[in-house]
Amino acid sequence: MVILDSIYDSTLFTFVLLPLLIFISRILDVTIGTIRIVMVSKGQKFWAPLLGFFEILIWLVAISKIFVNLDNWICYIAYGAGFATGNYIGLLIEERLALGIVRIQIITRKSANELIVNLKNAGYGITYHEAKGSNENVSIIYSIIKRSEISKVENIVKTTNPKAFYSIEDVKMVSQTVYPIDKAVRRWRKGK
Repeated sequence: MVILDSIYDSTLFTFVLLPLLIFISRILDVTIGTIRIVMVSKGQKFWAPLLGFFEILIWLVAISKIFVNLDNWICYIAYGAGFATGNYIGLLIEERLALGIVRIQIITRKSANELIVNLKNAGYGITYHEAKGSNENVSIIYSIIKRSEISKVENIVKTTNPKAFYSIEDVKMVSQTVYPIDKAVRRWRKGK
């Protein structure tokens, strides 16, 4: 006990270890909070509350250490730096998870026939129509895809029609599954 008391009272603990622990705690709770917000927006009724429990538990530990050490300005810096770093890491993790579905809208000034064929051949369900732009006729293509498929669709668009304009929006829910069909499943169905 005497050893622990001497560690807690040391300058090393007060100005290095305690701020480091606060920094790490904030990274953890803000990262979890960022992912929790994504889970809420995706309607994940199990994961959002579970993550929220751990987020607030870690936050309580960190903030209690701040209040115990109000005269230690390094703890304030660690708290703020942990918050900023936690946001960054949370966004990186959320990007890697690529949860959910999105709607991609592609607007082309030139003929969209080749792009439509390439998207269909890749297994993407599409809807398209001709429209009148501000200066000329355009084609508009819509597709609902998994977020993890965005880069594949972007590659198809960029290689087929590099000047096409596209936008991507989150979709909370769809009434039917419209994701790309696995090529092996597609071949099997053709033989039927």
